[in-house]
Parts: sequence; structure tokens; C-alpha cells
Amino acid sequence: MTDPGVALVLVSHSAQLAAGVAELALQMAPGVAIHAVGGLPDGSLGTDFAAVDAALRAGAQALRGAVVLTDLGSAVLTVEAALELADDDVRARVHLADAPLVEGAVAAAVVAHGGGTASEVLDAAEHAGSTFADRAGRTLAVRGWDSAADEEDAVSTVAREVMVRNPMGLHARPAAILARMVARLDAAVRIQGVNAASVLELMKLGVLGGATVRVEADGPAAAEAVTAVVEAIEGGFGEV
Repeated sequence: MTDPGVALVLVSHSAQLAAGVAELALQMAPGVAIHAVGGLPDGSLGTDFAAVDAALRAGAQALRGAVVLTDLGSAVLTVEAALELADDDVRARVHLADAPLVEGAVAAAVVAHGGGTASEVLDAAEHAGSTFADRAGRTLAVRGWDSAADEEDAVSTVAREVMVRNPMGLHARPAAILARMVARLDAAVRIQGVNAASVLELMKLGVLGGATVRVEADGPAAAEAVTAVVEAIEGGFGEV
């Protein structure tokens, strides 16, 4: 995908950390515009106002604006200070996420790759902060159902089981492939009960090679979605 529409700006106290997170996010979502900035001009740790300001202005030029993620509190202050002095157009197009840098960047990049709006990319980043929290009581949350889902909804669900063939299972790269695929489908897809459009939810499952997983979908293209996901898993993601 050459123009995902929403850019990411990663602001860290360390140039190496910012670059590393950008590299990881691009592995999950190739082609997303990412502006990584970190460290001071002399190579020491810190956040440089001029560099951050330049990255924000570059991100704002993306078709749908930019979402900013930071590592520590003082990086947030630097971004906020730069935005206060920025033109109105830049302020309107740049959105500062309250999200963890690494998990938020990965989740946001996958949604941006799928053509998400700035609001959707921002939501994905901020949701990443709770992805690894206790999931008790959330088994059906990704469907918008409660525990009393009616029989008509249950009947509309298309489901199949498939064995994961690649030895390392649903690690980062396969999870990102599935999440990007699902984001383009006209169906709500779940794998082992979690939202298959969320790369972090899929990674949290810890599914290893040889395990059997249940793929479910609802929506106008539920059958096609389940078939596509099952075929991707059976294909081994190029690792078999």
C-alpha cells in the first residue's frame, strides 16, 4: 500500500529507540509513512524541539494527517509545546495519542496500512494500552455482544477450525498479515474469540505451530472472510 493516508510520528528520548520502533512498525505495516525523531543534536538522550517540530510538520502533510506517539512525559511536553506554536492547519491535522510507544505504534501502523482514518488510527494506538490487561469478561466484546446474545445472531456466525502450520505460530509477522487482511473484509472476524483485526490481540493468544484455532465471522461477507483467513493460515505465511 503506497498511500495509507495517516502518518505516524514517533518521538523518543533516544534516536535508536525511535528508529527501532519505526522499523518494527514497518515490518508489520509496510508502506506506512513514519517520522521517527529522538535524542539531542549531540547524540545524547533528550527531545529536540526543532527536530520534533519538523517531524510534526512533515506528518501533517499526509493525506489524513498524523498520529503522534511518545515514550516519556517530557516528550509529551515537547510535542505539546511544538503544537502550541504551530500553524492552525498543523494543529488540526496532528493528533497526540495517550498510548504506549511500541504497542501503540504497531497497532496504529496496521490500521493506517488498512486505510483507517486519523480517528481510527488514534483509537487503535490508545486501545493498545489495554490490550494486555486481564481479558476476563471480554470474550465476546469484540463482537459488541453481551453474554445473552440471541440465537439469531449465533446462527448468522460462520465458523471453521484450522491448524496453524508455520512452526512459530501467530507471532508478529503472521499476526500483522492477518490483521491487515481482516481490516479490508466486510465482516467482523475473530480468531479464538479475539478481534482478528488487532495485531496485538492475535499476538497475545500465543498460538504456536501445530495448534488448532477457531475462526469465526459475522457480516455480509462472513463466509468469504472465514475462507480467506483459513486459507492464509493453512498457507503457513510463507514459513513452511
